[in-house]
Amino acid sequence: MMDKVNFVLTFVSALGSGLMAGFFLAFSIVVMKALGQQPPAHGIAAMQSINVVVINPIFFAAFFGTAAACLVLAVRTFLRWQRPGASYLLTGSLLYLIGTILVTILFNVPRNNALAAVDPTSPEGATVWANYLSSWTVWNHVRTIAASAAAASFTIGLWQRR
Repeated sequence: MMDKVNFVLTFVSALGSGLMAGFFLAFSIVVMKALGQQPPAHGIAAMQSINVVVINPIFFAAFFGTAAACLVLAVRTFLRWQRPGASYLLTGSLLYLIGTILVTILFNVPRNNALAAVDPTSPEGATVWANYLSSWTVWNHVRTIAASAAAASFTIGLWQRR
């Protein structure tokens, strides 16, 4: 039987990973496609606004709260490696921490910062935007897959530890 702390950490990690996967998926299959259909100046201005608005307590709680739960769960799981489902819990934690948090920091945020620095109506802005649409979305797909796989891994881990 899974102890209560690990159960709560795993449940929060699974739920948070699933929420973030859905958030990223919506961006990949709806938001970025819609913005890409706009004239570059409009798409840039909208994405610049989105990148400001997304920095809010609710998003941070889901995004970084899940990361915190995953980090604590990874340490606790590593220390209790002999328990059933441990490999799934550690895998889920690593998928979220590397495939979501690290990818965001290394790939999505720098692109967001570059986009924030351009004038939406400038020729440079249009060039940055064309690259941003494809490269940012590719890395967002990585985050979507990683968060989805993390949620699945946590769910399997919960099932195995019941």
